[in-house]
Amino acid sequence: MPKTLEDLKVRNKAWAAGKVAADPGFFKRLEGQQAPEYLWIGCSDSRVPANEIVGLDPGELFVHRNVANLAPPQDANYLSVLQFAVEVLKVKHILVVGHYGCGGVAAAVDGQRRGMVDHWLHPIREVHHEHRHEIEALPGEREKWDRLVELNVIRQVRNVASDVFVMEAWKRGQPLCVHGWVYTLGTGIVTDLGVTVAGPEDLDEYIG
Repeated sequence: MPKTLEDLKVRNKAWAAGKVAADPGFFKRLEGQQAPEYLWIGCSDSRVPANEIVGLDPGELFVHRNVANLAPPQDANYLSVLQFAVEVLKVKHILVVGHYGCGGVAAAVDGQRRGMVDHWLHPIREVHHEHRHEIEALPGEREKWDRLVELNVIRQVRNVASDVFVMEAWKRGQPLCVHGWVYTLGTGIVTDLGVTVAGPEDLDEYIG
C-alpha cells in the first residue's frame, strides 16, 4: 500500500528519535557545521540513495542528482553545486556515480520521444554515437546497455575534471580527485571504473 504523507511524518519522527537515542548530540553537531569531503553526482533514480550506499550520515556527503547522472557544462544548477562544493566546502573527492539498469540511459537511445527529457539526454546519444562500434559489437542488449552506462559515467568524469572550477582548484594546489563509479541495483555494490582524475595530467592518460 502506498505511504501517505502522514506515514512519512511518523517515519521521520521515528528516524530522528533513533538518531538521538544512538547519539544524543547528532543533530546539534549537524546544525553547527557542514564539512563533507565528498561531492556525489548521481542519478535521480529512487533506488540509488547516495548516503546509504556508502554508509555516510547526513552532513558527510554533498549530493547533486539528476536524470542519468549528467554533468553538462551548460547546466547552471550542476555548475552552482560544483562551484560551491569545490570553492566553499573544499571537498576532496567528486564521485560521478551511474547505475546499471539506468532508465535515463536507455531512454536516450531507444528511439521513443518523451519531450523535454530528450533534450536533457542528448549528451548520452552523443556518447552512444561516438562509441557505437564498440557497443554494437557486444552480444546482448543488456551488455550494450551496461556499457553505455559506463561510457556515460566516463564522459561525465571528463566533464567534471575539465571544468574551470576544478582546473582552478588544481592550479591553487587544492587536493581534489574525480572518480567514476557504477552502482549495481541487484547487489548494492559499487564498481570503480578506474578513471580517477587527480590533476590535469590524468585527463588524457585515463579518459582521453
